[in-house]
Amino acid sequence: MSASVAVYRSIFTEDRFKQAYGSEEDSTSGGVGLRDRLAARCRCSRRACLHLLRQRVPIFSWLPGYRFKKCFLGDTIAGLTVGILHIPQGMAFALLTSVAPIFGLYTSFFPVIIYMIFGTGRHVSTGTFAVVSLMTGSVVEQLVPTPTELNSSSPEGADFELQRIGVASAVALLSGIIMLCMFGLQLGFLSTYLSEPIVKAFTSAAAFHVTSSQLQSMLGLRLSRHTGTFSIFKTLASVMENLSQTNMAELLISVVCLAVLVPVKEINTRYRQRLRTPIPVEILTVIIATSVAYAFSLDSFYAIEIVGHIPAGFPRPQLPSLHTFPDIAGDTVAITFVGYAVSVSLAMIYADKHGYSIHPNQELLAHGISNTVSSFFTCFPSSATLATTNILESAGGYTQAVLACINVTSLRQMFLQFQDLPELWRISKIDFMVWVVTWLSVVVLNVDLGLAIGVVFSMMTVICRTQRAGCSVLGRASNTEIYRPVENHSKCYEVPGMKILTYNGPIYYGNRSFFREEMSKLLGLTSEKIRSREKARKALEKRERETNVNTVERGIANASFSSENEFFKSEKSEHEVQVVLIDCSSVIFVDVAGARLFTQMCIECQKVGVHVYLSNCNESVLKILTSSGLMNYMKPQHIFITVHDAVMYIQQQKEKHPENTTTVWV
Repeated sequence: MSASVAVYRSIFTEDRFKQAYGSEEDSTSGGVGLRDRLAARCRCSRRACLHLLRQRVPIFSWLPGYRFKKCFLGDTIAGLTVGILHIPQGMAFALLTSVAPIFGLYTSFFPVIIYMIFGTGRHVSTGTFAVVSLMTGSVVEQLVPTPTELNSSSPEGADFELQRIGVASAVALLSGIIMLCMFGLQLGFLSTYLSEPIVKAFTSAAAFHVTSSQLQSMLGLRLSRHTGTFSIFKTLASVMENLSQTNMAELLISVVCLAVLVPVKEINTRYRQRLRTPIPVEILTVIIATSVAYAFSLDSFYAIEIVGHIPAGFPRPQLPSLHTFPDIAGDTVAITFVGYAVSVSLAMIYADKHGYSIHPNQELLAHGISNTVSSFFTCFPSSATLATTNILESAGGYTQAVLACINVTSLRQMFLQFQDLPELWRISKIDFMVWVVTWLSVVVLNVDLGLAIGVVFSMMTVICRTQRAGCSVLGRASNTEIYRPVENHSKCYEVPGMKILTYNGPIYYGNRSFFREEMSKLLGLTSEKIRSREKARKALEKRERETNVNTVERGIANASFSSENEFFKSEKSEHEVQVVLIDCSSVIFVDVAGARLFTQMCIECQKVGVHVYLSNCNESVLKILTSSGLMNYMKPQHIFITVHDAVMYIQQQKEKHPENTTTVWV
């Protein structure tokens, strides 16, 4: 047995509904000045201070509720795994930054401790990141190029290293300042433009940059670094040209390590639910490889490159090379946005996976403080890292454990994102194109330029979709107040003499021409029809005036012709369109150009004797339409709360029905 719903109420226009159910904020808010509102927000209390402290220093929020029994073991294993792995990789990426390896260790320590305090990503591992290191190294090479002959142990060599780390630290400091300024301006919303296809395509393509940067080290080649556009292809070409110079010992070590790491990590992934803790294969590999290299003196016998002397202790604070700010400003902006994009992207991926949320503005603060403070301890720019974050999460970490490294095998999850493409194609071909364009741009061109192209292309798809939003004719389901597009619902029928239209998108300067074209086509409004109808209407009005004059002269007064029913007395047939009702429920906003178009369409409809009604306008749309002068051509009582209210009102006026109530049975 089907249920039914009966509704009996008055017909509501917008004005009448506001009078009956509207708020009194217009009368009360006028008495509250700006000074009073600001004073109310600036009031300080103990509760407000604690809330602000927990919001800006998240460690005070999650640390008191730390679940020791559940999280400690997983966090310990994850921390040990990524902590030990970060040691060699941090030094390797210091070489990509064109600074001494020791500075990679410093960058692996100071920024990550600060992020643990201020960050909101529970599975984000920060530190040295290959792409950011490569971009920073390009700046260092430009300002402090390598001399043809240099002895690293000489005083000149030490001074050269100080100059280079001074530039790299200056980049970190300026990057931190830019992020703090963005936090002050609350620009964290920019991360909303990083859609899921952009995030996944960018991280997958960046993994290719990371892998290509590791090829020469895996093969034991000593090659110059390539940066800028087409850097991957330049690197691959350079590797192929020098393939004959491969150090077979280093190649053998790489093959053995990959043969061990890949299968064991696959086992950790597939049997994650059965394993109490993941197999710490990374730790074992590093320990065994280090032991073998030391025991058999592989550096002496087989020319295997190893890291030399590493100073003990922490560095003394020192001021970066501030005088280089004018020279590094442009490149630092790109480095900042790439670092922030990587950090927020990874934070969003793992936050969605584990069911919590991040705060983009707080991420700006965390990374801004991290880079600013660490720059005074001879650190280069840091960010969240692809591989280390994946290691941290796969190793069983639950909270803000922070120490990590980049390893080629740990990027396999980023490469496996290609498996999502068939499903993405099935769900949304536009999102599929965004993924492909972003991936190709990042891989073929460069990380920063590719990311920019991906964001711009994604925004262009949104603009194109709003420009080509569909305009539909609504029909009524019999004996209901439900109205649906007639092209999709064969049993919904148009109301005789009435055209009910809906537009599924905003109306603004970018799509006003398309909106006008669609409306004119559905209404049959052509310039010739408007002119002919206007001419006929003027002739009819002239005859009516002459008739009224003759009637008055004969002493007969006819006052029954009301303004509300005037258009129903025209010479149109019953099947011709006499009324246009525009359903604005899907119009999320209207700009000045769109409001003027509304007015123009209203005028053109009146010229052919068609009256325009509106329904379901949200307050912002209605406010703009009213302010633009639409009410000069439309009466306030012609704007209704719902489509059905308008239909009932129009039918009552057409039938000269005195009541203004309606009963609806569903």
